[in-house]
Amino acid sequence: MSVTTTTHLNFQGDARAALDHYRSVFGGRVTAVAYKDMGDAQNENEADWIVWGEVAGDQGFHVMAYDVPSHLPWDQGSNPFFVSVRGDDTDEISALWQKLAEGSTVTQPLGPSQWAPLYGMLTDRFGVTWVLDVAAPYSG
Repeated sequence: MSVTTTTHLNFQGDARAALDHYRSVFGGRVTAVAYKDMGDAQNENEADWIVWGEVAGDQGFHVMAYDVPSHLPWDQGSNPFFVSVRGDDTDEISALWQKLAEGSTVTQPLGPSQWAPLYGMLTDRFGVTWVLDVAAPYSG
């Protein structure tokens, strides 16, 4: 038996755009089901919103997202979570950083840190904070 953890992002009207953006950064495929597809569009203005969506990449990237309907409480909050992307190739992490950084607010520029060969933090245009780093070699 195995267990995996997947970050699940909650939006209010931006889930489809966010999923498309993350696919453009990380590759993979988008699966998105709208409320109207489920016959569950309680609000006509939200019929095209996403009730279930994900980006799944062949290299292991996986993120899920949905649009919280307006009749439910939703608050984007302040730093409720970070999405961490860790790799072992500086070129790969740097390339992902460049794509994510477009339209983002950089909190910590990508560069060497005390705990990792490469580390950076940014908040993208959807309000999601991303931490990208290169795993430090184990020295036990």
